[in-house]
Amino acid sequence: MNGRRPLLLLIFVGGLLLLWAASRYARQSPGPAAETGAAVSSDVKPTLRFFRNPAPVAAFTARDLDGRDISPAALRGKVIIINFWATWCPPCRAEIPDLIALQEKYRDQLQIIGISEDEEPAGTVKRFAAENKMNYPIVMTSPELEKRFPGVSALPTSFIVDRESRVVQKHVGMLTAETTEQETRALAGLPVNAAIEEVDQTQGLKLGADAQVMTIPGVDLAKFPPAKRVEALQKLNAQSCTCGCDLTVAKCRVDDPTCGVSLPLAREIVARIAASDSGPSAKPGRQ
Repeated sequence: MNGRRPLLLLIFVGGLLLLWAASRYARQSPGPAAETGAAVSSDVKPTLRFFRNPAPVAAFTARDLDGRDISPAALRGKVIIINFWATWCPPCRAEIPDLIALQEKYRDQLQIIGISEDEEPAGTVKRFAAENKMNYPIVMTSPELEKRFPGVSALPTSFIVDRESRVVQKHVGMLTAETTEQETRALAGLPVNAAIEEVDQTQGLKLGADAQVMTIPGVDLAKFPPAKRVEALQKLNAQSCTCGCDLTVAKCRVDDPTCGVSLPLAREIVARIAASDSGPSAKPGRQ
């Protein structure tokens, strides 16, 4: 009996060593589930959504800030991004570097056209474009352009036009650089690592989190001078609503026009700006 004890002890210790080694191997080696998960994630592709039965852009001609005529007909065969923006709009300014880079990279396949919604003189907008090295034409908005591209109630708003001059997508809010590049490549006939889905035009037209609302239910800014109108829009788009919606006053008015909190807040902001000094010393809207 005594002779077996060392043997049993040796077997016991050996078993412990085997268990320890097995546990270390299990911790260091990913199991089949982990490997499968990694493979699946690497195969996931973004989805590009384009309108089903896209409508053609109505013919128009506009003159840019350098005096050149711009028309979709002359750009047929290229992808076009019609970008409605303003110098006072923070997300508009934030996306300009991405648009500059996109225009430079795909200059043979793409033409970006900026439509300025500024009420400032064209010379002011031209200086802004030069200072920011904007490498695509800028056109001041007009009733004709608003008719050709309806529904611009927030900035920035971008219409994506295919090579056959049809509006295939509309983005409200700041563009995502990666998505915009993939859309450009897909419409230009270049390879993309993305799935393509056709959607109705009413699908996906959501107000981006950073969009600057210009048409606010229950608020009339038509009689304001340009500088005060810009100031009012900036404050309405910056001040948080206190109804618990986690939105700005402007977005709450759009999201829920019946809200009994955002409307008094909006009118209070507008009244305060209307009552402020409008003489020569008044400060214009921020640029």
